[in-house]
Amino acid sequence: MFEDYRKFETTFAGCPLTIETGKMAQLTNGHCVVRYGDTVVMSNVTASRAPREGIDFFPLSVDFEEKLYSVGKIPGGYTKREGKPSEAAILTSRMIDRPIRPLFPADLRNDVSVVNTVLSDDQDHDPGICALIGTSIAISISDVPWNGPIAGVWLGLDENGNYIINPSVEERKHSKMHVTVAGTKEKIVMIEAGADEVPENVMLEGLKYAHGFIKEMCEFIESVKAEIGKEKMTYEAHDINHEIYDKIKEAEYENIQHALDTDDKNVRDERIGVITDRIIENMSEEYPDISEQLEEIMYKMQKEIVRAWLYQGRRVDGRGLNEIRPLAAEVDLLPRVHGSGMFTRGQTQVLTVATLAPLSEAQRLDGLGLEETKRYMHQYNFPSYSVGETRPSRGPGRREIGHGALAEKSLVPVLPSEDEFPYAIRCVSEVLSSNGSTSQGSVCGSTLALMAAGVPIKAPVAGISCGLITTDEGFTTMVDIQGLEDFYGEMDFKVAGTKKGITSIQVDIKNDGLSYEVIEEALRKTRDARYHIIDDVLLKAIPEVRDCLSEYAPKVTTMKIHPDKIREVIGQGGKVIQGIVADTGAKIDIEEDGTVHIFAETQSSGDAAKKAIEAIIEEPEVGRIYKGTVKTITAFGAFVEILPGKDGLCHISKLDDHRVERVEDVCKEGDKIIVKVMDIDPKTGKISLSRRDAMLEIEDCSNNQ
Repeated sequence: MFEDYRKFETTFAGCPLTIETGKMAQLTNGHCVVRYGDTVVMSNVTASRAPREGIDFFPLSVDFEEKLYSVGKIPGGYTKREGKPSEAAILTSRMIDRPIRPLFPADLRNDVSVVNTVLSDDQDHDPGICALIGTSIAISISDVPWNGPIAGVWLGLDENGNYIINPSVEERKHSKMHVTVAGTKEKIVMIEAGADEVPENVMLEGLKYAHGFIKEMCEFIESVKAEIGKEKMTYEAHDINHEIYDKIKEAEYENIQHALDTDDKNVRDERIGVITDRIIENMSEEYPDISEQLEEIMYKMQKEIVRAWLYQGRRVDGRGLNEIRPLAAEVDLLPRVHGSGMFTRGQTQVLTVATLAPLSEAQRLDGLGLEETKRYMHQYNFPSYSVGETRPSRGPGRREIGHGALAEKSLVPVLPSEDEFPYAIRCVSEVLSSNGSTSQGSVCGSTLALMAAGVPIKAPVAGISCGLITTDEGFTTMVDIQGLEDFYGEMDFKVAGTKKGITSIQVDIKNDGLSYEVIEEALRKTRDARYHIIDDVLLKAIPEVRDCLSEYAPKVTTMKIHPDKIREVIGQGGKVIQGIVADTGAKIDIEEDGTVHIFAETQSSGDAAKKAIEAIIEEPEVGRIYKGTVKTITAFGAFVEILPGKDGLCHISKLDDHRVERVEDVCKEGDKIIVKVMDIDPKTGKISLSRRDAMLEIEDCSNNQ
């Protein structure tokens, strides 16, 4: 039945990897199933036969579908089915999109869709890497034009400084960096890194090491393509009207150069707007569709100008290639929040607000990974007004989620542990103005906010980006690229870290890849810029972490109880702990090992909750006097609660220093009386009390004084 079924096998980083095609999804342009260990990912590629009318860009969509059945889970919620993609799935989709997109023909306008579905996940073999390889194979063997293949690996670094390729779950726990690297046989096309302050030279050598495995996988993919690959389809190449282009260039080229030659984005946009209005007015009679073509023509012309300037060492705002735009940093802008900081770089400005909360408010994760909660949350908002546009807010898109995750990854290595700082932490970065590298601006703003909030981070973190222009003669890099240089350049190489080393990298490219020489220079330039930002800007705004929290932040008290006492503190149906919360206003988190975190708005509230818990876990002592509450009256005595949940019998003969006929003659239910613990039965735990002995002891003490 499956006449086209084929199976290909290789070894990848010491583990068998199998590719199957021809059995499933036979109506796609390209398809394969990747098996790596017990992780199985299906990759499908489809393409339209012709472009949609009016499309002036390449419509590529990449999806990574997490199916919870792949790890033996049923989705939560009422519907019990997968809903919108998790944050991890969105980040994986972006990780696949970035390296494959530049390798499609620049003039392709057909819709292309890539869908990766996780069918099985053994946790040790990352489904994201399988999806990246599966995508490369599916496109390579399809009839869709593409200049691949590519391959990718997960790069780790063990405690002894040895590089690990595709580390297992256990190896990841101890790895000092988590880097996804993708590349062709010749160059590196994507880097996505999180690291624990790793030096630049260690990172660079690791990328070279990873590239060796990538080359081997690319050769394997090429062999698969040679055997079963389809002939690439012809497509309607999209191009501008060169006649219009030449006429505009002749009439307006110098004016466009003048329009671009400013450090103010508003001025530049206004100047370009005047030119486009003039072009439409002068040429619409001869070319009625000029308005439809003008945007792309102006894009190409501006790109030509900016790239030529950059390669000559000239930037549109007059800076040197290694010069950073004017910088500013402030803290404490908002009075009632727990911490706030604003970072400004040229016309890029980000305000970050930090909030501290009980650990119980950590984010719950519902995905394929082993982690169930996330204590540190970083969210990034990019409103339309930040770029001077007018459109309604529709919630965070993939870009916002990706930039927030990048800033989060940048700061996690410097955060204190839960034992040192038992709080859930949320940072929200509001982009107020955008003209290049707002993600790295949010890293700097978040460092300010965390330090102002009193979070004892190990070191300040700063982020910066590096751009690239290449020609046949060579390449030029420039640090701190603004929007225009990002838009028309070939690389956005973002690096964040401390003065000790790198904490994150994210690289976007628009060419066929980066040489080691380009990567080395980008790492050096971003390191030098990072040092400058930390020393001359961040630490001047706030020289050290605040030694106290905001008066509006919850106060935390930590105590330890025996795990056997947890049930008593919680009580049946949670009644005891709920009562403490209601009485004190504090919030209480109890861990399995008996660690108790008490969060309260005031210290007195926290102290009251702690005292209540101490009373519950306290064990009665023989010979000690307690002030207890009479709970029950019987003919032979009174049962008195001396500690929460712990009561004993005060026999009628021990209620007073004289004969008592009726218990009610001395006390009634609800009375507070003093009693002394006379005995605790070692087998039954029953407590014998005496009011008489307590009274006599107190009287003796008074007489002795």
